Amino acid sequence: MRDIPAPLAASLAGGVTTLARCWRITRRDGAVIGLTEHDEDLFVDGTGFRSASGASGSEDAAALGFAVGGGEMSAALTSELIDEADLDAGRYDGARIELILADWSAPAHFLLLRRASLGEVRREGGSFTAELRGQANQLNVVRGRLFTSGCDADLGDVRCKVALASPAYAGAGTVAAVEGPGLVVAAGLEAHAAGWFTQGRLAFTSGANQGFVTEVKTHGTAGGVRLELWQRPPEPMAVGDAFTVSAGCDKRFETCRDRFANSLNFRGFPHMPGNDAVLRIAVPGGQ
Repeated sequence: MRDIPAPLAASLAGGVTTLARCWRITRRDGAVIGLTEHDEDLFVDGTGFRSASGASGSEDAAALGFAVGGGEMSAALTSELIDEADLDAGRYDGARIELILADWSAPAHFLLLRRASLGEVRREGGSFTAELRGQANQLNVVRGRLFTSGCDADLGDVRCKVALASPAYAGAGTVAAVEGPGLVVAAGLEAHAAGWFTQGRLAFTSGANQGFVTEVKTHGTAGGVRLELWQRPPEPMAVGDAFTVSAGCDKRFETCRDRFANSLNFRGFPHMPGNDAVLRIAVPGGQ
């Protein structure tokens, strides 16, 4: 059973309550944003909570067992609090959320109701709605090794050991033309064959998107080097924007052996029988 501080319990027992919900959002880069449903700003537990966001929340569900509980919160998109470009850039991905119940007439009296993480975010007009996932969601995270035919390492990590900084596996280019929100014609990568950077990592080093990192969806060379990105950058790309990009890997043993000469560090099981072998039945004259 949760202990409620005596001053807050006394407020709850009164005929009229003066309560407001507050959401404290802590991004992975350490930035903290406070939102409240109250009509005035509050200062609770060392954090300032802004009322200008128009924040509101749904019913917060919880149950016994391992089911992932949670709820939703909605607020306005504002440049001062939560900017649409920051959402596009992934700065709120996996952010930690703390739901606090506070007495707005005496903000020193509060209760931490729940901790959660930020899940799927939907945007409509000038507002957003975020899914709040309970801490049981961590039980859905894959930990340890996976036994699959494909490699379960990330290209260039300590288990893979490929030196992505090598000029053989990386390139530097600039945007020569913009053909769509996530499609550019690149200059400086003409020496690389088509598909070399597919599933690779692209990071902008100048321009409005400096610091933004995403994965390359396709790398083509017909009529010029074209890079299609999986995630649209938060700001429009412009001619002259510089970036670095590394080679991609499809996790197959053949790619590890032929492209990177790294078969000794392959972290998959290419000869493991698949479902066809498991379901195979004996037939007369078969082998």
